[in-house]
Amino acid sequence: MEKIINGIKFNLIKDYRDGYDKEEIENKLTDYFYDYDYVVGDWSYGKLRLKGFCKKENKKFNKINDYNNLENYLKNECAYDCRYFVMEKIND
Repeated sequence: MEKIINGIKFNLIKDYRDGYDKEEIENKLTDYFYDYDYVVGDWSYGKLRLKGFCKKENKKFNKINDYNNLENYLKNECAYDCRYFVMEKIND
């Protein structure tokens, strides 16, 4: 499902337990995240955290933000069974 956040187009890939909240994302999403291929948001103690992930071809790619490690990130770095979402940036 296509979403536009701060003028950037994203495809909402996953919205687990209603983790997607457009207003909160607009407040948190800064230009820092615009170079990433994916933005993941998770909720802990009522606060939204964002993290950028990349495909291997991306110049910002490194082991920490490898999209293939997303499941490990959700399992090891996020609160158990937390609300979260995954958005992929759409490059026109």
